[in-house]
Amino acid sequence: MKTHRTTRPLKVALLGYGTVGKSVARILDERVDEVTLAAILMRPGYTPSDVRMTDSYETIVCDPTIDVVVECMGGLEPAHEYLLRALLAGKHVVTSNKAVVAAYFADFVSAGEKSGAALRIEACVGGGIPWIAGIEKAKRIDAITSFYGIMNGTTNYIVYSMQKDGTDFAEALGKAQELGYAEREPSADIDGFDVCAKTVISATVAFDTLCTTAVPTSGIRNLTRRDLAFFSNHGRTVKLFGHGVCEDGRYAVAVEPVAVPIESLESHVVSNFNMISLTGATIGELKFYGQGAGGNPTANAVVQDIIDVARGNYPVYPCARADAPALRYDPDLLRSSYVIRTNAAIPDSTVYEPGAYVVHDITAVQARELLEGALKTDSTSFMAALGERDQS
Repeated sequence: MKTHRTTRPLKVALLGYGTVGKSVARILDERVDEVTLAAILMRPGYTPSDVRMTDSYETIVCDPTIDVVVECMGGLEPAHEYLLRALLAGKHVVTSNKAVVAAYFADFVSAGEKSGAALRIEACVGGGIPWIAGIEKAKRIDAITSFYGIMNGTTNYIVYSMQKDGTDFAEALGKAQELGYAEREPSADIDGFDVCAKTVISATVAFDTLCTTAVPTSGIRNLTRRDLAFFSNHGRTVKLFGHGVCEDGRYAVAVEPVAVPIESLESHVVSNFNMISLTGATIGELKFYGQGAGGNPTANAVVQDIIDVARGNYPVYPCARADAPALRYDPDLLRSSYVIRTNAAIPDSTVYEPGAYVVHDITAVQARELLEGALKTDSTSFMAALGERDQS
């Protein structure tokens, strides 16, 4: 990590004034003296409530006094255009938008290197958890060989509520939406796409390679109380995991529900909290635990990044450069046994519970293909990997 020094307080422009953006603005105004929030980009037609509000991005990107552009808008466009223009203009970028970073990581790094601007992405993964910072520190000594864990507070809240209150999936999802953990259109969370973006970012930073975006991805949309009950019969509960493995110039990544042993720490992660682990040669296994959804935790991570920029701490991402050595994607590095609850026929399987079947020792890619085949016959099919123990 390079260290640079600024000679005056930084002026920040905030793009997006939703749940996270409002929390960022409040924290900056109330708790941070070395940074000034100078502009807030709003959608056209907004009702002004702050003199700093504007609907003109052109005014922001062309203002030479704006040092940092902070993006909390979400989505791919116009976020991609805005961040790329900011970096090319020499403005540092801090973002909580995991979708746009996962899709355009290399473009952003290249633009920042041309202009000398920093890209900081702590808030993209794990809410308030210092996960990206933890990876960067661990890498100073160790090669990271694996990471895994709960990266989405919304889905963890849903599963936790189903277990604690005995509610069905739809009711737990509705409560998550009321609390602001889930969006009105929740597919990014419940179908695993949010975790997929976070997994791509984590692998890119941890393994020093541009991670494929073709990640085998399954979510919890079809999880039922019955599923939780029969996994409980086997001493397990379900958590949605993102995970990656790196070994001998190869790597693999996946997003999928995992039936973890009830004695594991991950099984006891409550509400909207996350728990993500990494493994290094000398540090062993490190676990990071904290709130993974909600305005304040994510905003805290955003503001931490802003403070790092103000203090001259700029990350370096050689993995995103065009000349960086590429690792080979090898699905065989991620193998497990999988349980599929379905009315469809599952080849080479044995009965796990009535109506649920286990297939042993297949890759995450093969498992996803099996699930896709089952869904064509039974749209309510659900699949989970069996987490480490005895695979039974």
